[in-house]
Amino acid sequence: MRLCSIASGSSGNCIYIGDGKSHLLIDTGISKKRVEEGLRKLDVKGEELDGIFVTHEHIDHIQGLGVFCRKYKTPVYATRGTIEGIKKCSSIGKLPEGILHEIEVDHAVELGSITVHPFAISHDANEPCGYRAQSGGKAVAVATDLGTYDAYTVENLKALDAVVLEANHDIHMLEVGPYPYPLKRRVMGEKGHLSNELSGRLLCDILHDGLKSVMLGHLSKENNYAELAYETVKLEISLGDNPYRGEDIPITVAKRDEVSGVIEL
Repeated sequence: MRLCSIASGSSGNCIYIGDGKSHLLIDTGISKKRVEEGLRKLDVKGEELDGIFVTHEHIDHIQGLGVFCRKYKTPVYATRGTIEGIKKCSSIGKLPEGILHEIEVDHAVELGSITVHPFAISHDANEPCGYRAQSGGKAVAVATDLGTYDAYTVENLKALDAVVLEANHDIHMLEVGPYPYPLKRRVMGEKGHLSNELSGRLLCDILHDGLKSVMLGHLSKENNYAELAYETVKLEISLGDNPYRGEDIPITVAKRDEVSGVIEL
């Protein structure tokens, strides 16, 4: 399997997952042009995509959905609540008839040679979810936009080969930063975003010898930076109740406006 971040951050998100036979995207929160450029670097054409899975209806996850799907007619998979949110978003325009396919959390979807497992997450959207994808004995997951996590979240992220995990903000930077107070409370709330510290603690709960790669994603432009997220998560692993140290785990940080390195499994 291959996992790659085409874009990740508060300004737009798009993750590629494929296994050579089937190809899918998690979210299209950037322009059609940028999605196409990212796919081109992966030697994948827009018309080769088997589907787009949407985590939730916020604009940084669906901005390019309308334009992309009007060109390629790619099937879109999302929960009922997310589909309702997509339909209400006038800025993406009208989607082709019959392109939206309703899925349920905890019910697997077979898409070509890839099995996709949606799981519920805690975020201030209609019915948000993360995704776990499996093929050929390998498993990867995308877990961003979750204000908190619990045993259910951990269970869905166990036994992975690679994961894209949110490390949205540094708590101190957020507290003293430019956001208005209500927005700060929203980001730090249980339906907001994971801080660097919480990201590291969640990682401690899912670490195992088979986890080949961790990609930190959805970093805030105003309240975080790559080196800080990386060092904080590493420190949480080293301090955590687990047999690993931060340097034992291959950790990268997804870039906001660039295609990341490709994780090959």
